[in-house]
Amino acid sequence: MVFLIKAAQLISSLSILVVLHEMGHFIPARLFKTRVEKFFLFFDPWFALWKRKIGDTVYGIGWVPLGGYVKISGMVDESMDKEQLAKSPESWEFRAKPTWQRLIIMVGGVTVNLLLGMVIYIAILYTWGREYLPLENITYGVHPSELMQQEGFREGDRIVRLEGHSVNTLEDVGKAILLDDARVVEVERIGERRFIHLSDDVAEKILDRNDKVLFLPTVPFFVDSILPDGTAARSDLRKNDRLIGVNDTATPYFGQFREALAELKGQQVGLTVLRGVDTVKVSVQVSDEGLIGVGNRPADRYFTFAHEKFGLARSVPAGIQYGLATLGGYISSMKLLFSSSGVKQVGGFGAIGSLFAPHWDWQRFWEMTAFLSIVLAFMNILPIPALDGGHVMFLLYEMITRRQPNQKVLEYAQLAGMALLLALILFANGNDVLRWLTGRL
Repeated sequence: MVFLIKAAQLISSLSILVVLHEMGHFIPARLFKTRVEKFFLFFDPWFALWKRKIGDTVYGIGWVPLGGYVKISGMVDESMDKEQLAKSPESWEFRAKPTWQRLIIMVGGVTVNLLLGMVIYIAILYTWGREYLPLENITYGVHPSELMQQEGFREGDRIVRLEGHSVNTLEDVGKAILLDDARVVEVERIGERRFIHLSDDVAEKILDRNDKVLFLPTVPFFVDSILPDGTAARSDLRKNDRLIGVNDTATPYFGQFREALAELKGQQVGLTVLRGVDTVKVSVQVSDEGLIGVGNRPADRYFTFAHEKFGLARSVPAGIQYGLATLGGYISSMKLLFSSSGVKQVGGFGAIGSLFAPHWDWQRFWEMTAFLSIVLAFMNILPIPALDGGHVMFLLYEMITRRQPNQKVLEYAQLAGMALLLALILFANGNDVLRWLTGRL
């Protein structure tokens, strides 16, 4: 069921983005009296699920949910309609229009996606505001990942600052380390300040291990719920018990407790429990998944979250700034692809779908849609033939040199670009399959 919910969110989000992206091409094309032969959501090789001709344009829905397209008359595109291109250009064709009009038509999709992302961020801030956990409110310090422990962090460290970087949340800390080369972290440990110097290749190590989270807030473990089908339901555990040890190992915090159970799958263990002022022992069976079926108290019982509200006047500049920051962060992340570990992180539809919530969460849905819209804008403007940026590249050449590129050059470039994009799609989704088989997706 979780798979279907995430798939539905992914397809819905991409459908919105594709339709509006193609509208970004369609509207200026029609304004400049350029004929648009097809407007399709999804691809339609051999047949379409639905189609209808209105005026000169066939509108339809294809059966391959990998995007969509508009077919503009007289344009070298994925249709490779050489028969039409072999004829003299008609006045309503793309190739007959002035260069500046063709340029506007080509950048229309990217422009719409960039603006759409910012508009959605504005709406999110206006509707829900922004809730986050400030670093100074993380009362019990952090639970570092295994790699961060190897780099020198300890359970309960309180992150004070990153040298040369402004950070407010644990998410900011992770991004600064991975994307912005932050390497010196000041922490407070048992009342003392100290500096942790991260290794120069820590970003490579993060990618190699596929660590999605570097730090979690450390919390105690007070029993808040006991699942009826869990092994704890058959034990003497009670609500409000505090779990502080497993066998002979002290586990005062939730992360330590969870890691201890992961090493004792399928075994009978003795838990040390603080019940009121008494310390008691409780025997419980650990499942094969390393669980006992007990839920911790919600985070807001341990921390004070900051909630920032935005009126319309504040949400507009804040949403634009957030969109630009998202674009900048994504561009910065591209440098990670130029490494053996980074290229393994390239993901396809499975990786994108996994980012959606396991239940239908409208705020998360629109956050992901805004993010994907900005990513789509950036990827499409890259100067790769078959993408909008490839067409823009040739149009700029034409504007500078005042000469149209050779038709054969455009055709061969389009074929090469399509082959490259197909290879990238196969590679990215192949990575997804590999991660799924190895349990890392």
